[in-house]
Amino acid sequence: MRRNNPGNIHTPLGGYSHSLLVPADHDLLFVSGQVGIDPQGAVLSGIAPQSLQAFANLQACLSDADLHVDQIVQLTIYLTDANFIKDARLARQVVFGDVPDPACTLLVVSALARPELLIEVEALAARKPKRL
Repeated sequence: MRRNNPGNIHTPLGGYSHSLLVPADHDLLFVSGQVGIDPQGAVLSGIAPQSLQAFANLQACLSDADLHVDQIVQLTIYLTDANFIKDARLARQVVFGDVPDPACTLLVVSALARPELLIEVEALAARKPKRL
């Protein structure tokens, strides 16, 4: 995969790459939006716990498919309040650590599927196919 930050446009404003090129022979994993619900089905209270749980759930989906967070090529983060950006970025750093920055879009929306949900993250990951 090739991460691209063209020199003739602005530097990325946060932890993302402007674009990534994924070769045609790679496997793709599409991860549905993950939210701040723990394994027992409880919605966590507050943006910090929900953010940590949402990113941990995303990491679990990747691990289940034998992928790692450094193989994420596109990340989309939905927040219900712009004041949550700092907490979401911190949670991403805590759960993912220092990995190459994927292409990323962050949106502030009026609501998610349930009123108590404050964050949702979805991803696209890619890897070279495993040879049998």
